Amino acid sequence: MSRRDDGQDLFGFKSVGELVARVAPKRPSRIQQRLIESSVAIEEDDPRSLAFQHSVFCQTGMPYRDPGAAVREWERRQGMASLLIEAGRAQHPETGEWLKLGLPFGPKPRLILAYLNAQALRTGSPVIEVEDSLTAFVKRIGLASKGRNVRLIKDQLSRLSAATIRLGIANGERSLNVNAHIVSAFDLWLAKDDRQRVLWPSTVQLSLDYFESLQRHAVPLDERAVAALSHSAMGLDIYAWLAQRLHRVDPRKPQFISWKAIKDQFGWHYKEMFKFRQVFRQTLDMVLTQYRGARIELNAKGLILRNSPPPVKARMALVQLPTDR
Repeated sequence: MSRRDDGQDLFGFKSVGELVARVAPKRPSRIQQRLIESSVAIEEDDPRSLAFQHSVFCQTGMPYRDPGAAVREWERRQGMASLLIEAGRAQHPETGEWLKLGLPFGPKPRLILAYLNAQALRTGSPVIEVEDSLTAFVKRIGLASKGRNVRLIKDQLSRLSAATIRLGIANGERSLNVNAHIVSAFDLWLAKDDRQRVLWPSTVQLSLDYFESLQRHAVPLDERAVAALSHSAMGLDIYAWLAQRLHRVDPRKPQFISWKAIKDQFGWHYKEMFKFRQVFRQTLDMVLTQYRGARIELNAKGLILRNSPPPVKARMALVQLPTDR
């Protein structure tokens, strides 16, 4: 055991600085602090604001990363749900040129879609004024502190608005299909910010097919949890999936899901199962801080889901939506 020259024991460390660094608790990161604060708030009271996701998007997801300009289609299937996204074009408001927009990707379009869904259900209208209300939402979930976040939100909203998104739900006897733009019309204009001019929809109109399907298949989410997970596309997908799945598990019969099936749903882009399992475990731990009522077990073979209460009071949320504060 090493000692300092003055005889004080340092318990094997070379300096007081090394001792303090190893023994003193580390200050949580910004993301960790956000998760902690959100978890405490969710435990204490009911949500003041809700987000919603369509059940198909709770089972399938958009790309996690930019697949590149050359990739114009994205398809995912999971169980009875299927998703097909085709990248679209938008007419430039000044030149009249039809511009190719890429596929929506990452956490931002997931946040935007949850917001559009909530606004449409809250107002009972598929027409949404996004200029001011989306800015308020972005601020509410803590993404407006940096100009880059706002530009990314605008870019992803334009991609989402221009894309054709087909949803399918099959039950073995028949298939429900929504084959249209989720956003059937949008008013595109050039918005100026400090650095550049960007294409920015000021008004969007959800397609009637999608809006009617959303009214039947919307899954309510706690907006505070969505905000806390806003940095992670996989985290948002896992949270939405658990929100629509756990309360439907038979209380008498837990559901087992193999690691292969989990990887097919959330880790298609990972080559090695070992790496995916590591990332999924870490992300799931993060999600469970926001969904404390989830009853889940992980083992070497896969995931065991047990019947759990939804993160918010499910169907009542559709008819008792809180007003904007």
